[in-house]
Amino acid sequence: MDLNPSQGENYANPKICFFHVLFKAGALAFYILSALFFDSFVIIFVVTVLLSALDFWVVKNVSGRILVGLRWWNEIDDNGESVWKFECLDQESLARMNKKDSWLFWWTLYLTAVVWIFFGIFSLIRFQADYLLVVGVCLTLSIANIVGFTKCRKDAKKQIQQFASQTIANRFSSTIQSAFSVV
Repeated sequence: MDLNPSQGENYANPKICFFHVLFKAGALAFYILSALFFDSFVIIFVVTVLLSALDFWVVKNVSGRILVGLRWWNEIDDNGESVWKFECLDQESLARMNKKDSWLFWWTLYLTAVVWIFFGIFSLIRFQADYLLVVGVCLTLSIANIVGFTKCRKDAKKQIQQFASQTIANRFSSTIQSAFSVV
């Protein structure tokens, strides 16, 4: 994860970047500003959780695949065990991913969780269990994407290393075979 994307490079997918940030910002802004406009906790809960759920879906199924070339999901196998499944682009495509897009994806993913944690601490200090519930749901959705994409990225790196090792071993083997076939 590059901390400072190159300044001259533009976003390759500005619309996807916009929607990647939109629902995160929308959920956070609504949560912050809702106390000024609504007296109903139910409205605040439903709208904030709905925006966070939309963010979860967009990140998991759209922006993760387009901005960083990763996708994850979780299945229950025949034994009732939870199995993580990962998809990633091939090595060449991953190398061509836009650094600014990737930077935006990872930083907003982690920053959103940090902000929800801050709101959770604030709700605890103010003894607002109902708002802690809202924060808990939103934080859970945010952390689920963090865990999924972090595991997916590690799996992708492992696949790339295995591919590189296999390619080197195959080339070494073919070089030795051709050396002995000449003799």
